[in-house]
Amino acid sequence: MKKMVSFAVGAMLAAAMSVSVCAQPVEEVIRQAEEMSLQELYQKAIEESDGKRFDAVGNSGRGQIVLPLLVEELQKIDPSYRLDYEGGWQQPKENKIFDQLTEDIEGSNHIMSMTLIQDGNQVKSKMMDTGLLLNFVPKDWREAEGVARDGNENPLVVQTLNKVFMFNNQGKKTWKNMWDFVRDGEAPLFMGVNSEPINKNFLYMMTDDEYAAIAKEAYEAWDGKNKEYDDLIEDMKLDAEDLGLEGENVQYSLAWDCLWCEKYNAQTDDAPICNTLASASAKDQTGLLVYSKIRNIEETAQSSVNNITIAAYQDDYVGIGGFAYKHYLMIPKTSPLPWTACAMIAFMTTTREGFSPWGKDMGGYSPNPVCNQDHSKDGGDQFPAKNDRGYDWWIHQGKLVVEDPAYCASVSGAMSDWIDGIVADR
Repeated sequence: MKKMVSFAVGAMLAAAMSVSVCAQPVEEVIRQAEEMSLQELYQKAIEESDGKRFDAVGNSGRGQIVLPLLVEELQKIDPSYRLDYEGGWQQPKENKIFDQLTEDIEGSNHIMSMTLIQDGNQVKSKMMDTGLLLNFVPKDWREAEGVARDGNENPLVVQTLNKVFMFNNQGKKTWKNMWDFVRDGEAPLFMGVNSEPINKNFLYMMTDDEYAAIAKEAYEAWDGKNKEYDDLIEDMKLDAEDLGLEGENVQYSLAWDCLWCEKYNAQTDDAPICNTLASASAKDQTGLLVYSKIRNIEETAQSSVNNITIAAYQDDYVGIGGFAYKHYLMIPKTSPLPWTACAMIAFMTTTREGFSPWGKDMGGYSPNPVCNQDHSKDGGDQFPAKNDRGYDWWIHQGKLVVEDPAYCASVSGAMSDWIDGIVADR
């Protein structure tokens, strides 16, 4: 029996040492790679992965599109270079990416070389704080002009996407203020906060001082405010204390979050929300959804992009226009092909071609302006809602609530149950 216990302990120690030994070279590769140019990284990738298999996992399936583009770049240096990547980019559903990565890293057979991952809260708490995923910032990215580095460097962001307030404009009601979406009688279409965790991050971020101040300013300008709302805001001071939130105006954000959670009409996906809002029969319906979904609306007698108004595009709109979540690029500490992963990440974040699978559509923005395409005239005069005003406009004029992994992770422990309780009681 003692021999069996000793053997089991020895096996566990060996497995732990295997992960540790594997992790150190990947960390060292990243340290060296961060001082190399894109062309130097390409050369290292060729030396490392020629004739080998490359696997990755991501929340966006478009990674499978960028892989052959990278291979073409490497073949410009070495025409004989080959990489096996068919079916190598996996896109797990139902938020299983964290479990899949953890199992791969902590297991004995490491397959995944990199990841494109979303949900800053879980990325920080489950993957960064534990050291399972490592950050890589390309030299060319750091040295490029005009890069929006603040909040996009650790972890490295490949794109920021926006979910924005929209409404069907075929009725008589108007939405000129963020508080209009939570007034009596509203039921905005929205993916449930637990089926789409980034939507929960939005509610967490609302309590940040910057956005709480916007919520207060919008409330003070709102023509719908009354004693009932005033009382709710006052009551939220106690909730703020219970949640450990100390911001000067946080009660305004909590009141808005509370009303939103009480009223939203839970949906399973943003695409059908968009199709509903585009219908001529969906008078006075509203939603908070991915902006780029309107690009897929089929123009018919009963459905049109022109039946939708982007709330923040109204000149007299007041308050938050939606929220921004991010896709992060990271490398497992057990990556079997770390040089190739670094080359791919640099390709995606420093070249327009590398970002093109995402940049070809409105509503997704690279922090590196070199990578972005202009979508300001996608709809022309015929479909103005499609004329994307771009990253800078949405962040500043559109007043998006921007996901911050560290902040989300710091408040999620208390706020998650608070939100769940409101949703359950409605």
